[in-house]
Amino acid sequence: MQTTTSVVTPYVATESATYSKVMWRLLPFLFLCYMCAYLDRINVGYAKLQMMQDLGLSDAIYGLGAGIFFVGYLLFEVPSNLILLRVGARRWIARIMVTWGLISAAMMFVNSPTSFYIMRFLLGVAEAGFIPAILLYLTYWFPASRRSKVTALFLTGIPMSGVIGGPLSGWIMSAVHGLHGMAGWQWLFLLEGIPTVFVGVIAYFYLDDKVADAKWLSASQRTMIETNLAAESKGHALHSVRDGLTNPRILLLSLIYFFFTMGLYGVSFWLPTIVKASGVSNPLDIGLLSAIPYAAATASMILVGQSSDTRGERRWHLALPAALGAVGLCASVAYAHNTAVAMLALTIGTMGIMTTISQFWTLPPTILGGAAAAAGIALANSVGSISGVISPYLIGWVQTNTGTTGNGVLVLAASLVIGGLLVFSVPARLVNIGRRDNR
Repeated sequence: MQTTTSVVTPYVATESATYSKVMWRLLPFLFLCYMCAYLDRINVGYAKLQMMQDLGLSDAIYGLGAGIFFVGYLLFEVPSNLILLRVGARRWIARIMVTWGLISAAMMFVNSPTSFYIMRFLLGVAEAGFIPAILLYLTYWFPASRRSKVTALFLTGIPMSGVIGGPLSGWIMSAVHGLHGMAGWQWLFLLEGIPTVFVGVIAYFYLDDKVADAKWLSASQRTMIETNLAAESKGHALHSVRDGLTNPRILLLSLIYFFFTMGLYGVSFWLPTIVKASGVSNPLDIGLLSAIPYAAATASMILVGQSSDTRGERRWHLALPAALGAVGLCASVAYAHNTAVAMLALTIGTMGIMTTISQFWTLPPTILGGAAAAAGIALANSVGSISGVISPYLIGWVQTNTGTTGNGVLVLAASLVIGGLLVFSVPARLVNIGRRDNR
């Protein structure tokens, strides 16, 4: 009997080594940048545990303030990504990080609902364009056949910010509360905001705007990457800014992302509160327990991303995690007062939700190129940001009027189901790339 073996050609081996080198050069630093971004975005969920009582804020006021971040974010998202095309990625990414780090640290001076609203809005303005900028930047280096895993690795900054940020936030609020006359939540904003400024400065010197500028690659490696990207760009029918903002396909994808991010921001802003409601009161314990779902989500994002690239299939790798996320959220409501069961349900739900976010971002670059990709990615993220206004306020409103977050969480679960179903309205021929062998 003859045995068939899989042969890896020298070209494929060289190509894999090249992309591995690019991945190790860029991903750890971009991951750190995103961790800073998401930590600065969600630490208000932990600060809430103290600042609401200190400042006399209701759940509805908190929910509105948490959501106002996305108003500024929405207004400046597309312009920010178009500016990036003009000034270059490293300059613009550095600018974004420095300004939002300073504003995040300045949240320590909030002393009323009005100042809370203003600072959250300014934080959204400062951070606008960051995620689309990085997602667009990744398309400058990696072809579609490798982008799912790379995107997933980058976006694990979301759950990992929970793994690290939960215990860190809880520790800061417990350990330094009252130091130099400042509350724990004030120290939280200061100590988690300033590092972002330093990382932003490093970004200016560390990142390269394009492959041709990467002196850490050999000439042949740069040529290989540029050739692969050029061949892929010929398949993009949509290249103009107008295409990226008005084409029905990107509008559909934007709607899908809206429903997915409803679930994401519900978990991001309210996970500490849900954990507390299950019977845990110490801030450090809340932070430690909150890290469990995020740690599991990190693994699921990477594994599903790798599977999607290997099989060249996108839609089922997106819809099934959405369904899993919905089931987890529903179960967390049903067993809200059983800490062990509620945490298991939240872990399952968070795994599904986080995986949908990373998998979604493989779709827009498959149908958009050039300026259309810059505008379309920013548009999709902007529409998703609208859910960042709606979901926290919705749960806050429900909490204020019914005394329970359960019904609001069920609405978020329904939104995940809707998003998962809408995925199948995107033709498979547009987003599936075919099985990749020996890469």
